[in-house]
Amino acid sequence: MFAAVIGFCLPARSKVSGWLSTFAIFISAALSVAVFSKVWNQHPVHQQQLWFTIGETKVYAGLLLNNLSVLMLVLVSVIALPVHIYSAAYMKNDERYGRYFTYLSFFCFSMLALVVIDNLVLFYVFWELVGFSSYLLIGFWRTKQKAVIANKKAFIMNRIGDIGLLSAIIIIFTSTRSFDIDHLFGANAFVKTAAGQVTGIWQYIAFAGLFLAVAAKSAQFPLHTWLPDAMEGPTSISALIHAATMVAAGVFLLGRFYPIFNQHELTILAIAGCFTAFMAATIALTKNDLKRVLAYSTISQLGYMVMAMGIGAYSSSLFHLAAHAFFKCLLFLAAGVIIHEVQHIKDEYHLTIDPQNILYMGGLRKKMPLTFIACIVGGLALVGLPLTSGYLSKDGILIQSFEWSEGKNWIYKLIPIGALVTSWLTAFYVARLIAKVFFGEFKMIQFNPSIKLHIGDGGWQYRVPLMFLSVCCLFPLFSFNPVLYERAWIFSGFPVITGLDRVNIYHTIIPVLVNLVAVLVLYWAWSIYIKLKALPLPESGFLFRLSYNEWYIDKLYQKVVVLPVMALSKTARWFDLNIIDGFIHLLANIGVAGSKIAGWSDRYIIDGILHMVASLVVAIGSFARRFQNGRVQYYLFSMLAVILVIFILKTVF
Repeated sequence: MFAAVIGFCLPARSKVSGWLSTFAIFISAALSVAVFSKVWNQHPVHQQQLWFTIGETKVYAGLLLNNLSVLMLVLVSVIALPVHIYSAAYMKNDERYGRYFTYLSFFCFSMLALVVIDNLVLFYVFWELVGFSSYLLIGFWRTKQKAVIANKKAFIMNRIGDIGLLSAIIIIFTSTRSFDIDHLFGANAFVKTAAGQVTGIWQYIAFAGLFLAVAAKSAQFPLHTWLPDAMEGPTSISALIHAATMVAAGVFLLGRFYPIFNQHELTILAIAGCFTAFMAATIALTKNDLKRVLAYSTISQLGYMVMAMGIGAYSSSLFHLAAHAFFKCLLFLAAGVIIHEVQHIKDEYHLTIDPQNILYMGGLRKKMPLTFIACIVGGLALVGLPLTSGYLSKDGILIQSFEWSEGKNWIYKLIPIGALVTSWLTAFYVARLIAKVFFGEFKMIQFNPSIKLHIGDGGWQYRVPLMFLSVCCLFPLFSFNPVLYERAWIFSGFPVITGLDRVNIYHTIIPVLVNLVAVLVLYWAWSIYIKLKALPLPESGFLFRLSYNEWYIDKLYQKVVVLPVMALSKTARWFDLNIIDGFIHLLANIGVAGSKIAGWSDRYIIDGILHMVASLVVAIGSFARRFQNGRVQYYLFSMLAVILVIFILKTVF
């Protein structure tokens, strides 16, 4: 409703639209918290009405509020609130200010509806609306060619996932005759219910469709390449959609559909998630675009969540989803402040630089102390160091991954080892990012030595969201125990699938190993980029090129998918223009020639005969008229002539 009011009733640049949208999301957040307090770890609420019938099958639609629903409900609305406040300042000079908040409100409506709906058909509808509103927001700056290309890429890749989801829903309904999410996957969610009726090859086809949906929406390999390009949208949108909410929809889908997966399918999820996490972390090591580093970090952390679902760490996956939403949103909003201030310097001194390139930054901690602290807090949570929420959520995933691999073939050990190495890579690229942005000398001085840094942390609309999210990145929001992830309220709110044994040695070794090596990696990065004493990463060689070129995946798509499709399109266009159109033109020319012949025949033959007959009749009439002159002798002469002709003819024949 508020999106419609803002879009159709308010002027395009009216500041009322921003505050109206912020008020709406504030009410949503307050109501979400109230609903959360009534439902969490209590009886679920399921209200539905008859929607339509298919033969003898009755289809109901309504709202389903269980622990998963209300967690996402609170997460989306609480994350969206500081983003709205931030956006009111960040977008204040934009000519399409009102349109921005229209799109933003529309997205929030779609996302909130997605997490509470109880019907697979409506789930798909709101899944599509989330993708569509994201498309509008990514390409919001429509005059930027890169933004237009990015939103088209995101739209196309998400459509691939949407086709997969639709196929899976059709298979599930055909097998179970039900669209009811609670009936299919609710109640005793970790015991096969109606979903168990999907058998045989259809089980794997449904899984393939769901995997495509997750891979597209949550940017998992091989459909992950749209997310880094989506950073062309406003930074506030990156904070909300591409760090905390929309990209989490794929993990939410796994949580909703979890009972349908068998062990083989869960193993595939674990492998795909682990590979995505590792791959994205290696790419983030060499990126110089501030938002692009965070984008690949998001892909990596989403890989952690998908991997956790695959190994049965259901609670830890959702725990990490919630924790990640806060610290990644914080990092994106802080990045927005940094880019905003660097853009001011660029415009003031007419510099030809990219304000998002960290190679042109440095030394900003003294001018932007609050943003610096926010980045430190968010970075530590991302790395997963103690006293942060990231420590608790990531600790659970890593420990359970080693427990999951216990007793299995050695190749399964690669998954927890890959996750472990990824956590250390995360520590390095986070340290590199903070060092490049906040330490050392301000690099733009080399372009103009007279530059004066008239920059800061911005007004209260920037500061308050950063402070709020920084507090949310610390452990007390999730647990009063800073070291035991099992004591977190989110962890206790969902069934535990993998067994937990506090005597298990992994609970002691893994946290110590992870954090000890992470601290060493941070010190190494500090030595490289701040003290300049250690050897930096080599900026040549195969591994560097692999990372810098993003594992050549986009280039592979360009050669294997884009170029063949373009060639096929050109061939189809040539065939259409020269063969199809040529044949049609030939038929048209034959028709025209035939019509010309028919016209000539009609004009000169048909009309000629008619004209000849008419002339003959006229001639006969004229000839006969000569005998009708009133003279008797002519009549007698005519009679004599006729008698004479008859006599001659009779004589001859």
